[in-house]
Amino acid sequence: MKLLKILICEIVSFFIFFITFCPGKIGVFFRKVFFKTMFKELGEKFYSQTGLFITGHENIVIKNNCRIMRNSSINADKNSSIKIGNNTAVNYNVNINSCNNGNIEIGSNVFIGQNTVIRAASHKYENVNIPIKDQGHEGGTIVISSDVWIGANCVITKNIKIGNHSIISAGSVVTRDVDAHTVVGGNPATSIKKLSNSQ
Repeated sequence: MKLLKILICEIVSFFIFFITFCPGKIGVFFRKVFFKTMFKELGEKFYSQTGLFITGHENIVIKNNCRIMRNSSINADKNSSIKIGNNTAVNYNVNINSCNNGNIEIGSNVFIGQNTVIRAASHKYENVNIPIKDQGHEGGTIVISSDVWIGANCVITKNIKIGNHSIISAGSVVTRDVDAHTVVGGNPATSIKKLSNSQ
């Protein structure tokens, strides 16, 4: 019985590996069909490139016309959730991670630059008598509103809200809320300018 379970796990792992790295239009089609059965919800016109690694499928909602480029990962294990709105694009090598009781909500028409990390949980570290690795994690919430542009190489930490039509400049580390219609940048990210209607 144990050997059978191991064999089944190996077959499933091989299948997921094939789906993950299958190239071309066939790969795009297979991933869309596979994720449609695995996600809590997957909208129409979903597109993903090779190397997309996902855990916690049942806690993930992705709406219509979303694109995720190669070598990105979306993780929603351990009582966490991720929701991505319509027309959102995720560039290469992006990590969206709500594991350990975190929650991430990304609005519609959001663009996320390559190598960005969006992480809704962090290590506990308060007790100096216990190694940090043994203190567990603390989940939080990240809300990225609609019409937001996040540049390359950014880090978005837990318990952050980013307002509508905002820009996170490349290389920024966001550790506090970002107002709507604002450009921020730096480490930690601070306001650079306010955006206004030019008409």
